[in-house]
Amino acid sequence: MVNSIENAGSRVGALSLKSLNHVSFVCRSIEDSIKFYENVLGFVRVKRPGSFDFNGAWLFNYGIGIHLLQSKDPDSLPKKTEINPRDNHISFQCEDVQVVERKLQEMNVKYVKRIVEDGGIYVDQLFIHDPDGFMVEVCNCENFPVEPIVGSAPACVRRPSHIPSPPIGTTEKKEIQSIVAKQMAQLVVDGSPGQDEFAIKRIG
Repeated sequence: MVNSIENAGSRVGALSLKSLNHVSFVCRSIEDSIKFYENVLGFVRVKRPGSFDFNGAWLFNYGIGIHLLQSKDPDSLPKKTEINPRDNHISFQCEDVQVVERKLQEMNVKYVKRIVEDGGIYVDQLFIHDPDGFMVEVCNCENFPVEPIVGSAPACVRRPSHIPSPPIGTTEKKEIQSIVAKQMAQLVVDGSPGQDEFAIKRIG
């Protein structure tokens, strides 16, 4: 994943942005969605503004947030369909796709696997649905180099330092919450968490 493009400010009129903060989903059941993002993807619940007068939950890990909102009319939400890798989705980089695939099998999570090849470089992709049918990809997409198309972007593109993905398993919540607090405090200070704090470490 591209971390930043040098001299992006040279694009006249472009917004000055720093990073992806969160994605937000309207859910049929907040409880079911929380269980999925905690137990399958390794996110951790964090405090949300007390001034909110609607049901929801905030979760955090890997430097980004997942914001869940309880639908007022769950029956009106689109029905869950078959997994289609070409549908809208969010994607997470992982260290070992085979390990993730085994974990999905152990948890009886349905997935679709794809392999992309370009110039002798291979990328493995696993696609799953959350309880509402929002698609999530887990991949090793960092295998592909980031090569701006000539004339469409500044010449220098930087990747972040390697960030290990935490294994999925049983957690010690107090330790996880402590790391979340430290990570979020760092984000508040300078908006750029250190390499060792970018992904919340899991134990067990």
